[in-house]
Amino acid sequence: MAGKFQVQFLEDAAEFLDNLDEKAREKIYYNIQKARFSSDKELFKKLKGEIWEFGTLFNKTHFRLLAFWDKTGKAETVVISTHGIIKKTDKTPQGEIEKAENLRKLYFELKS
Repeated sequence: MAGKFQVQFLEDAAEFLDNLDEKAREKIYYNIQKARFSSDKELFKKLKGEIWEFGTLFNKTHFRLLAFWDKTGKAETVVISTHGIIKKTDKTPQGEIEKAENLRKLYFELKS
């Protein structure tokens, strides 16, 4: 059974994941898979405008992957993860949301 969406990682997101230790990375991938099949706001929630975030708490550390939806394909919906951060507070820094918005804009410019 396919999930509600596919997930793709932009270069910054892939690099972020590559630089984490294996256990943290596995937990993040596990939660992303879980988010594809459920509507759990702890795992995947809307932040602002078109920007969403995958959230994982592992070893008292909050990992976040910012993302946006690409529904332009006819076959399937894709969530594009722009980049990851380790959060120190509950609030996602505005600069990180702006970075995700800029990467989203660039993605659609390059796609068209």
